[in-house]
Amino acid sequence: MRSHLLNDTTAEHYRRSVTEGVERVAAKLATTDRPFTGVTVDALSPRIDEIDLDRPLHDTTAVLDELEDVYLRDAVYFHHPRYLAHLNCPVVIPALLGEAVLSAVNSSLDTWDQSAGGTLIERKLVDWTARRIGLGPAADGVFTSGGTQSNLQALLLAREEAKTESLAKLRVFASEVSHFSVQKSAKLLGLGPDAVVPIPVDHDKRLRTVALARELERCTEAGLVPMAVVATAGTTDFGSIDPLPEIAELCERYGTWMHVDAAYGCGLLASLKHRNRIDGIERADSVTVDYHKSFFQPVSSSAVLVRDAATLRHATYHAEYLNPRRMVTERIPNQVDKSLQTTRRFDALKLWMTLRVMGADGIGRLFDEVCDLAAEGFELLSADPRFEVVVAPSLSTLVFRYVPAAVTDPAETDRANLYARKALFASGDAVVAGTKVAGRHYLKFTLLNPETTTADIAAVLDLIAGHAEQYLGESLDRAS
Repeated sequence: MRSHLLNDTTAEHYRRSVTEGVERVAAKLATTDRPFTGVTVDALSPRIDEIDLDRPLHDTTAVLDELEDVYLRDAVYFHHPRYLAHLNCPVVIPALLGEAVLSAVNSSLDTWDQSAGGTLIERKLVDWTARRIGLGPAADGVFTSGGTQSNLQALLLAREEAKTESLAKLRVFASEVSHFSVQKSAKLLGLGPDAVVPIPVDHDKRLRTVALARELERCTEAGLVPMAVVATAGTTDFGSIDPLPEIAELCERYGTWMHVDAAYGCGLLASLKHRNRIDGIERADSVTVDYHKSFFQPVSSSAVLVRDAATLRHATYHAEYLNPRRMVTERIPNQVDKSLQTTRRFDALKLWMTLRVMGADGIGRLFDEVCDLAAEGFELLSADPRFEVVVAPSLSTLVFRYVPAAVTDPAETDRANLYARKALFASGDAVVAGTKVAGRHYLKFTLLNPETTTADIAAVLDLIAGHAEQYLGESLDRAS
């Protein structure tokens, strides 16, 4: 079994095995003509259930053949231009090269003596991102597993900076369409069930600052502590961007930590055309960025950035076997001093390789393309009497629904849209997402693929309308 360990004697085995796997994936990508096969849980589960993990195949080719049957054939392929569902981007090749390197070397980014240059590369990328945001010379941060962890760490720092012994008094303010991780983080941090105060949004799905000011005032008058305001730069449902400058003014007035969840909108940091849409982000105390959403990086690649590096001390613990206190005075850079994680992948290498090959402008051009595509898609939807669209896009998301001319029952329209999404997924011809707006069911395009065209959007809209009309026809038949 030692022949499977990666070392100096097995380098050729490693090369052959990985090459064979890469060739399988490349062949699959080259021949995939739709984002999904439409396989069902009931059809796929038995194929996986019948595999006996205690009886290995002892052959790489045989395992890859099996993998084709249980995974590759039926995977959901985000690179396909008609995958229009969630915040999943196609990935750039330099990042995949970085993934291959980091997986093989397998550095752990918790301490210097496990990573060396990896530590310095991550720190360089944190500094680069902080400068792009404009956080100032005292800024710092650390890579994380994703936006949920980044938001959790940011709110942990905010909780500690609030300097109160009564967790029950702490309040967090976020728009009613902010990410669910805000509520989850509050619970994990031991805050009360009423800790997160939802703030209404305007027609464009942006937090209403007048309502925020009112709630902040009410909070202080009641003797409560306004711990943090979470502004969102790219909501999951709508891609909406909260009014960051006005929120910053209110946070300064009330001495409240300002966190910007830019997990989605961080692509604007590299934008050549739309960077001004997140003006005000530089005034934040902390920022979440997800490179694996709008920087076209493989999962996972995220970071949390802070204006004041000293606040990261709230996540610091010292262990003699890992990062003893003496290492601080010896100026040994241990990233675990800043992180909620201990063992941690060298995910920063993917972004490093991308910037060194493509440059920030290359990433920015790709993100600008999908933002412009969303604007074109909005025009298509607005001009199509079969659909209603909720709001003009701030980033690359469109929320809409099919509205049959002859149906007046909103519940029946809901069912038609739900059916259309399910039928489209089952066909494999395209994948779209869904959400609720004012209690009604809507569909959602999240456009993160520069290869998607307006023709793709128009074709998928026709498919949706066709499935909805089929449902309504069958519904009428059942009723008659």
